[in-house]
Amino acid sequence: MTDHAQYTPEELKAIREQFLSDAPPECPRCDLHMTQRPIGGGSFGLGYARRRDWLICPKCHRSAIYDIKRGTRN
Repeated sequence: MTDHAQYTPEELKAIREQFLSDAPPECPRCDLHMTQRPIGGGSFGLGYARRRDWLICPKCHRSAIYDIKRGTRN
């Protein structure tokens, strides 16, 4: 079986559930705690500012970005 570069939809769902439950998200492939980096932006006169977190696996370097307020990807 080929190891895909991106997380599968099922893996992203598991990460999202951990993220929303305030549990430290773990990489579903490496079983390591993911590094969490805040991402700001959208405040350049657009009338909104999104708060997102970028979750990165320290081993395989796969990542996912979640909008904190909506609890969704990107």
